[in-house]
Amino acid sequence: MFWSAPVSWTPHDEAELIAGWRLWLELGDRTWPSAGWDGTAADVVKPLRELVAACDEIETGYRKAVDEPSAEFIRIIQFLVWTVSTVIELWADDEVPLDAERIALLHADLAGFAEQAERVLAVLAVSGGWTGLASEQRRTDR
Repeated sequence: MFWSAPVSWTPHDEAELIAGWRLWLELGDRTWPSAGWDGTAADVVKPLRELVAACDEIETGYRKAVDEPSAEFIRIIQFLVWTVSTVIELWADDEVPLDAERIALLHADLAGFAEQAERVLAVLAVSGGWTGLASEQRRTDR
């Protein structure tokens, strides 16, 4: 099955809007290593695992809050989890400090996920009415 990044989203109710807001906040800047990075791929993957857990929590909470969940919103969450899972599977157990070649490979994998995450962030920001906040939330000084 091929999954593509969502191109639109329309919140159907307040519960979905809140779930979308939470997802937008969680997705923020989890793709790249923080300043405390220890030089291993496994350390880079930790925030991505936290993102998957947050996606699960958001989806579970959203499903409990509504009678009929929006398939469109569930697809957005599941797309993110599916997309990031490849990076996690490839690098999660890699505790060896990275050399230049492996850094390039890791960077390419992270960039692939980041591209998809940016698309989802844009869809959420536009449809949720948070476009003015998007530039403030995307800080590079972490």
